[in-house]
Amino acid sequence: MSVAMDSSTEPQAVFVELLDEGTVCLRPTQGVPLGEGRYRLLPTANYDPDDEHWQFPPGCVVRCRTEVWSGKEVLVARERIDQS
Repeated sequence: MSVAMDSSTEPQAVFVELLDEGTVCLRPTQGVPLGEGRYRLLPTANYDPDDEHWQFPPGCVVRCRTEVWSGKEVLVARERIDQS
């Protein structure tokens, strides 16, 4: 079964790109599935917007793609689809 399956309402692992890191860096967090590849991002327990600049901040709705990173399939937030 692919990690892109979003038929549940339980939060799932979603990765968000960190900006201003000097290299591509993905931050794991949780996202609530909304269907059709859309997720509402949740903050991590230690989220600090002054320390980490997420490409898409917690609370927004994103479209995710399944990608292979370090040999594993993961969900990566790739498009913001709301304006919150």
